Amino acid sequence: MRPGAVAALAVSSLVVLGAGPPAPAPPLPARMADTGGGTQLITAVAPKRNSTTGTVTWWDRTGGRWVRTGSAPARFGANGLVAGGSRKQGTDTTPTGLYRLPYAFGIEAAPRGTAYPYRRVHRDSWWCQDNDSRSYNRWSEPRAADCRAAEAEQLITYRTQYAHALVIGFNYERPVRGRGAGIFLHVHGRGATAGCVSVPKDAMRRILTWADPARRPHIAVGTESGSTAVTRL
Repeated sequence: MRPGAVAALAVSSLVVLGAGPPAPAPPLPARMADTGGGTQLITAVAPKRNSTTGTVTWWDRTGGRWVRTGSAPARFGANGLVAGGSRKQGTDTTPTGLYRLPYAFGIEAAPRGTAYPYRRVHRDSWWCQDNDSRSYNRWSEPRAADCRAAEAEQLITYRTQYAHALVIGFNYERPVRGRGAGIFLHVHGRGATAGCVSVPKDAMRRILTWADPARRPHIAVGTESGSTAVTRL
């Protein structure tokens, strides 16, 4: 072998040996444009816009870094996900975006250790989805006179899904009629949702005992890539 070839081989070996494994990617919240300003975050991510399954992960910001605390398989709307600002009511799509979590509720008692405001469901507890009602996209107990029963959910009838739930603040602060109402993070039902995000019951209970309102948790719903990517929220 020529001396020059030996030298080149030695340099090449040093480069390979010194390269080492690639640095791990930053955690998902660190790659997001906005996380809501708090120190707790839930991410609900689907592979693509037409997906009905994905992953929910909850995170804590500790020592200036985001750390994954837990995760669970998730389900989304039967017709996939759509940008929250262009969603239409009744389309069985899950709205993407970054949202507050105003309060929790459930047919069952709050799990021990829950710090989040938690409202128990009774037989006359309804969620109004009537676009003509002043109670649109609000809990109504009893059902408001101007909210038609056919355009509202009697919460107690969803005993599995609403055993425990968190209200997702989609279209909540200043509701736009026709955009959608009653979007929650709740317990799995039989399959895809009508637009909510769902997780197994044990995961929902763990989320409720983890969530601390003083730490201003938000939920970010999105896809892995594209215009609705969670990193673009």
